[in-house]
Amino acid sequence: MAGTADTLKTMDAAVIGAARARIAPLVRRTPQVPSPGLGAIAGVPVDLKLEQLQDSGAFKLRGASNLLATLPRDSLAKGVVAVSTGNHGRAVALAARRMGVRAVVCMSSLVPSNKVDAIRALGAEIRIVGRSQDEADEEARRLVAEEGMAYAAPFDDPAIIAGQGTIGLEVLEDAPDVAAVLVPLSGGGLFAGVALAIKAQRPDVKLIGISMERGAAMHASLAAGRPVAVEELPTLADSLGGGIGLSNRHSFALTRDLIDDVILLTEAEIAAGMRWLYRQEQLVAEGAAAVGAAAILAGETGRLPGRTVALVTGRNVDMDTFTRIVSAPTVEAAVQGSRIMEAA
Repeated sequence: MAGTADTLKTMDAAVIGAARARIAPLVRRTPQVPSPGLGAIAGVPVDLKLEQLQDSGAFKLRGASNLLATLPRDSLAKGVVAVSTGNHGRAVALAARRMGVRAVVCMSSLVPSNKVDAIRALGAEIRIVGRSQDEADEEARRLVAEEGMAYAAPFDDPAIIAGQGTIGLEVLEDAPDVAAVLVPLSGGGLFAGVALAIKAQRPDVKLIGISMERGAAMHASLAAGRPVAVEELPTLADSLGGGIGLSNRHSFALTRDLIDDVILLTEAEIAAGMRWLYRQEQLVAEGAAAVGAAAILAGETGRLPGRTVALVTGRNVDMDTFTRIVSAPTVEAAVQGSRIMEAA
């Protein structure tokens, strides 16, 4: 990507703006609300962008709706196949059901059962393959090659990136004085889209990617200067798991060029974010969605130059796990009793 401001503005207007108009009837324009408690801790105003209010329970519905809406109908005749750690598959399943299209979702054995069940309930066929997203992706590619299905990439696709980028346009409208945005960082589709939309209009805004210490593939790839494979490990932020693809064509380069900072969190810090959002904001947020709040609670406030928006990206968490985390007497007890510590 050419990194000039003119190019960014052109891409924003032509791609993300068009995506916004295309998916407007299909997704919610989610609210952005102040968090006085987090603001007091951060020392700057903090807003929460509530993407967990999407019909699919997560921001992924934006990208999936945009992708399916841009594919020719004849290319969807054999159906669509997706690879997912949960939320992308749920979004594709819902978007496909609305369009009357067959959907198959390939997932690794590490995906929590609640997410598998939710996708199946939307009418998608489920394929559990291997213990990593890369292994599940091999099955999806086979279905494309052998059965002629359309491939719905989870993040490394211009239509997916543009759909997720519509969040950035809303952030700028609701917080024109925003100085920093905290974005969960995984395969880069969300980060690339949001950063592209915001930097095109406000290149001074600081875009901070947040991930977990356990198996953060994009962080490892950025450090290496190229996409690399990492071991996929159990984590409370399971939606941030999986690789970015060794042949990544779009999301890695965009993330590399647009990211200002990266924060990695421990499992205890992620649990603290989930507990805060529930106890102080009355929000149910999965681990990956709580990382913005978690970073502020962990003391990463020196990186925030002014008004900050934290994206709360999804609510699709196993409720037994969630209940243990938010009701435990301490964060340490919450993490000690989770399957993450059992698997560590």
